[in-house]
Amino acid sequence: MSPTEWRRRILFWAGAIIVGLAAVFFAKAADYAFELFRGVAAHGWWVPLLITPATFALLCWLTQGALKATRGSGIPQAIAALKVEDEGFRSRLLSLKVAGGKMALTLAALLGGASVGREGPTVHVGAGLLYSMGRRFGFADPAAAGRFILAGSAAGLAAAFNTPLAGVVFAIEEMSGTFEHRMSGTLLTAVIVAGVVSLGVVGNYAYFGDITAALPLGKAWIAVLLTGAVGGLAGGLFARLIIPSALGFRGALARLRGRQPVVFAACCGLALVLLSLMSANGLYGTGYAQARAILEGHGDTGPLFGVLKFLGNIASSWAGIPGGIFSPALAVGAGLGGNIAHLLPGADASAVVLLGMAAYLSGVTQAPLTAAVISLELTANHQMALPIMAACLLARAVSGLVCRVPVYKALADNLVAQYEEERARREPPPATEPATP
Repeated sequence: MSPTEWRRRILFWAGAIIVGLAAVFFAKAADYAFELFRGVAAHGWWVPLLITPATFALLCWLTQGALKATRGSGIPQAIAALKVEDEGFRSRLLSLKVAGGKMALTLAALLGGASVGREGPTVHVGAGLLYSMGRRFGFADPAAAGRFILAGSAAGLAAAFNTPLAGVVFAIEEMSGTFEHRMSGTLLTAVIVAGVVSLGVVGNYAYFGDITAALPLGKAWIAVLLTGAVGGLAGGLFARLIIPSALGFRGALARLRGRQPVVFAACCGLALVLLSLMSANGLYGTGYAQARAILEGHGDTGPLFGVLKFLGNIASSWAGIPGGIFSPALAVGAGLGGNIAHLLPGADASAVVLLGMAAYLSGVTQAPLTAAVISLELTANHQMALPIMAACLLARAVSGLVCRVPVYKALADNLVAQYEEERARREPPPATEPATP
């Protein structure tokens, strides 16, 4: 009942409202930006050849300096900020300037047709907003700041997908290795407030609509094995390919990108356009429309959509531009699930597609509980709870054989390693005592 505790609670609630509003604005603006791209691209197949590589190059150039922290998904930045209790490091990753830049540059990426999502960036923005508010109002000690980062991340995901339970699970499973008991009420409150704001503005909806698919026990459960194995293998491969490395193919790629980053990004944009020409509806944007169409059973994306979207997502990730991987991953999973459904004529096709989405997301993130809860909440379908959890657990196991470290953790560890290298360079070496004769 102390004034300090009440001040913190009120700040959490106010911050969660702001995060909810920011998430809704970001979602609407992202849809508008991508629709603008689609309208322009409709003038001819050659239009993206001019727009997309130029956008990739421009975004790469803009993120070379002070906006470097806006690159990629944004979730690794939030995880790294939780790990390192250094105010300068946290401010560099989560300042209001970075949060605003993240939104603006992700919208620019969608305006240029990049195969990226907005959910990861919304997590980044949510963490940055609550962290900045906490510091502004006197909660600057490392432990308190960490709680604001964690709550902001969870609220961001909950508001982005309209999935409050997934926001809580994501904070526990992905964002923090430990979960303080006294933090649970604060975290839940922030998620609830952000979810209520989203609910009040855009209404009660399921991200992919109400899907009534079911998968009864029997032969149809072969789909669990197939989607789990394929989703885990493909998801692990994707994660392994986008995690930086100094060795092998990824090392050669990193050196090539390091020499000419802007040109390399433009080439990634060109690769995305060329891959899109091989797809019926293109690979641009989040892939939400294609995933929903496949899930509802009336998609005309073609049999190679899952594989082509997989490659398009890699091209966008390699470019190093701002943008998330959640929605594009769901689109890849839908495509792969659709392919598997054709092999199982006795199973409900929508159910198999849903399993494919969940399994691939679990394979990419290696966070099976988060992937399962997100998939269930996105489709308002609770009949599929057991098959989805089974597919996600199997995908997590298979993915771990391909990629040893979860992708967000690996990318966050890379940011922490860079910080430690910089700190070692700044600090003078310890003085050595002269040897005694």
